[in-house]
Amino acid sequence: MDIFENRGSTLPVWFMRQAGRYHSHYQGIKKNSDFMTMCKNPELACEVTLGPIQDFGFNAAILFSDLLFPLEQLGMGLSYHSGPPTLEWHLQSVDDIKKLKLTAPGEEFYKFQGEACKLIRERLPKDVTLLGFVGAPFTLYTYAVEGSHAGNLVSAKQGLFDGRFEAFTKILMPELLNEMLIQARNGAQAVALFDTAAGELCVADYKEFIVPKISQLLKEFKAKSPGTKVIYYSKHTQAGFIKALDLTHIDVIGVDWRCDLVEIQKLLPPHVFIQGNLDPAWLHLPWEILEKKANHYYQDLRDRGLDFKRWTAGLGHGVLIQTPETNVRNLVKLIQSQIC
Repeated sequence: MDIFENRGSTLPVWFMRQAGRYHSHYQGIKKNSDFMTMCKNPELACEVTLGPIQDFGFNAAILFSDLLFPLEQLGMGLSYHSGPPTLEWHLQSVDDIKKLKLTAPGEEFYKFQGEACKLIRERLPKDVTLLGFVGAPFTLYTYAVEGSHAGNLVSAKQGLFDGRFEAFTKILMPELLNEMLIQARNGAQAVALFDTAAGELCVADYKEFIVPKISQLLKEFKAKSPGTKVIYYSKHTQAGFIKALDLTHIDVIGVDWRCDLVEIQKLLPPHVFIQGNLDPAWLHLPWEILEKKANHYYQDLRDRGLDFKRWTAGLGHGVLIQTPETNVRNLVKLIQSQIC
């Protein structure tokens, strides 16, 4: 199902991290605020979210927040003081699960996201879609174990078999559902489930351990918020992962630049749209080169039969720091000139 209620005849576009460090509007706000404050102050989160819409004309706004807040709610001591996120402790054994304690009920803890969504929806043009987002269960779990999803993830993968993943997600899942519902009930027309660590697994382990959790979460979410669309994005994944997914409660599949959009779209049932997937590094190229590569890319997709009416254009991951703003502005215009 389309996340755009009023999709026109041209191709819609939004970028992950479109409100971020590359943008002078964001930097202007950050001069007087730290990252946590920007996320948790609804007025600031609203202002940051709206900046790229006003400046670049994206067709969707995505809530400015962070996917790791559930780890703070579970008492893991989330901090951004050093720059990248850090935790006070990690899940090194099954016994560490006993240290997880809710700092507040979800309705209270995620109130800042609900208030931000409400403000954004009130101030957004009606034809611009508002997207919420959360971290997927496995991606949040890898952060809880490893502190990131970089490296070989040996401990996190061992935790699939020693009980840590199952015990952690038993506590996490109800709170993750609350976070999604708070966003949806306050104006988010779609909620993205970002699974940036998924591609670090083999397909067999992904299918055995991860897919059941995604299916459970989305089934419960759709039962309580049937009108809200769901986007599932995974990084470093290929066709085998898409085939392993239960697509019943997924409306949009997002993929990175390693995937062929045409081939992936062929695997999707008619109700599932596709999203992606230019390499974010392309936006660091001189505009003349980027324009040529992008035009060739979109023409190739057209020639090979991609259904543009079931596609939302974008990047394969987030906008990188120091990306030239003029390239973002020009690329959005180029994409929106494509006829569906």
